Amino acid sequence: MFGLGGLSRVQRLILGIIVLLIVDVIWVASSELTEYIFNKYQKPFFTTFVKTGMMSVYLLGFIFWKPWRLQCKHVQKYGINGEQGEVEEHLGEPIYVPVKYDKNSGTDSDDSSEVHAEDAVISRLSYSASLKAEEDRLNALSKLSVKQVAKLGFIFSVIWFFANFAYQEALLDTEAAIVNVLSSTSGLFTLVCAAVYPSSSSDRFSLSKLVAVMFSIGGVVVVSISDLNFEDEIPVGALWALCGAILYALYLVSLRRKVDHEDKLDIPMFFGFVGLFCSLIMWPGFLILHYSKSEEFVWPTKSQWFFITVNGLVGTVFSEFLWLWGCFLTSSLIGTLALGLTIPLTMIADSVMKEVKYTWRFYLGAVPIFASFFAISFLTHYENWDPVLVAFKKLLHCICKKRLKPRLRELDREQTESLIIGGGSNGS
Repeated sequence: MFGLGGLSRVQRLILGIIVLLIVDVIWVASSELTEYIFNKYQKPFFTTFVKTGMMSVYLLGFIFWKPWRLQCKHVQKYGINGEQGEVEEHLGEPIYVPVKYDKNSGTDSDDSSEVHAEDAVISRLSYSASLKAEEDRLNALSKLSVKQVAKLGFIFSVIWFFANFAYQEALLDTEAAIVNVLSSTSGLFTLVCAAVYPSSSSDRFSLSKLVAVMFSIGGVVVVSISDLNFEDEIPVGALWALCGAILYALYLVSLRRKVDHEDKLDIPMFFGFVGLFCSLIMWPGFLILHYSKSEEFVWPTKSQWFFITVNGLVGTVFSEFLWLWGCFLTSSLIGTLALGLTIPLTMIADSVMKEVKYTWRFYLGAVPIFASFFAISFLTHYENWDPVLVAFKKLLHCICKKRLKPRLRELDREQTESLIIGGGSNGS
């Protein structure tokens, strides 16, 4: 995507972390704007439905983006970078296309000619360039078709909708900072899901990742204790936030299991279908919530429409694209732990905009969440290294060695005594 196929693994990781940090800033602003909207318009289902439906704007790409239209026509002509027409740009010479005429087949002859043309282009490149061209062509050919992307969008639309709906409900019932802290527990659920259904080597379970995630959860516990200053009992918003965290982890790990590389999936097309199917499937929810008095339908005012639209385009349409892209560049676990980095930014926003006062426990709990994020990023780069497991094995070895050492000495002494006695009996 965006011609980033030549990036090294370290460069992809760094770029992914930068993208996720940008998403954190957007999500903090979005959560604050959502709370502002809910002050006068407390309709989480309506706002979620509208913002999710806005993602279908990506489907306009079928009108303005030629490669998408070509996919609909089943026409695939890939150059040396997997893009149509880039061959002429790199070579600067006419392409020789051998003609292979077959009276018995029309389309087969055309397809064969295209294959020969691609082989002829690659043969004129240097060895390294030909390897790169072949790799790009294989990546382009492995890209999911429009039908396959639409199927994925249909499968994940419901999970994605309820994950976002749970987040909106949580923001309605409690402070944005508390919601973001509890949402960061999706890292633990992601680690568990990735251990059961591994999608790639970067998502592989390790003892070090478990310790880092539990370290992050420890920070969440500390912050939750500070929440007692806001609530006398467990807030309903906390339960909604945990539910959203579980659904987000399930959504991301399942998607990464089906699509292991961002080049295989048109992310904008995927979200376009997600928005379309959510709009087609979830609209009966208005009737259910309205007649059950859970959320009576009220049309928003012009100013409320403006804020909902801005929040939807930036906080949902654009940020969800960046977040999924950042997860593909890094890993599912890093993507979910990035949610925790919204905590200090949200605290600053709440302190400045709403003059909310937090105890020292809240700030102390944010430290391990930061540390665990960068620890997981480091462990993702060195995916075959498990320092906690290595330290545990060394510790176990030292303990066993100390316990066995007296026993070994006793065995040596018994063996020596038996040899002496045996030698004496033989001499007599």
